[in-house]
Amino acid sequence: MNILPKTVIFQWDQGNIHKNLLKHNVTTQEAEEIFTQRPFLTSKDVKHSTSYEQRYQGLGQTKKTRKLQVAFTLRGDKIRIISIRDMDRKERMQYEEA
Repeated sequence: MNILPKTVIFQWDQGNIHKNLLKHNVTTQEAEEIFTQRPFLTSKDVKHSTSYEQRYQGLGQTKKTRKLQVAFTLRGDKIRIISIRDMDRKERMQYEEA
């Protein structure tokens, strides 16, 4: 599913930047990289979506091949990253099969 805008622009919440770095050791640069590397797999996050905001999950890798899982939303033409962490074993298997 290709839901990303043609021009990728990120919108960051300052709290999420620090949370992702402290809790998951993922920098903003690494988080942004996975959206431009291929393959990048996306799916709707039905569990966390609301009538106000549709959320998505993505699986991708950095230029240094670190495999990450991201939760994000689209706000107009901007991508707002909610959280990002290393993929778990099940996600890695799904990503590698794709």
